[in-house]
Amino acid sequence: MLSFGKKKKPEIDLEQHELLEYAHKRIKQKKRLYTHCVIFLIGSIFMILANKVLKYGEPYDWSIWIVCAWSFILALHTFNVFVTYKFMGQNWERQQRERLVNLQKKRIGEIQKEIETDFPLSKINKKKDQ
Repeated sequence: MLSFGKKKKPEIDLEQHELLEYAHKRIKQKKRLYTHCVIFLIGSIFMILANKVLKYGEPYDWSIWIVCAWSFILALHTFNVFVTYKFMGQNWERQQRERLVNLQKKRIGEIQKEIETDFPLSKINKKKDQ
């Protein structure tokens, strides 16, 4: 049967959507890390060649210091992607979100009680009737 109306989108439940979002986020993180590794390798080779072969700033081995600092930053990036994210991953984010939502609900409840105490509805209704 031909249908010229809007196409029906497949419905994805919330849990599947969260899993897809998480997978997309992890793929993006790993892709950035691998890109960082490639840029690190190319940049390190270029700096060492500039320092040693082209003899740019030859009396001092500046390229070694830059490569060491950059490798430290790359190690931090790797640690963040593969180690830290396991501890502070999807479950941790969900718990933090739920905790913050509960705190907000509690605060809203406190404010509502405070308003009801200061401005009870019975007084407001009596003023309207008069």
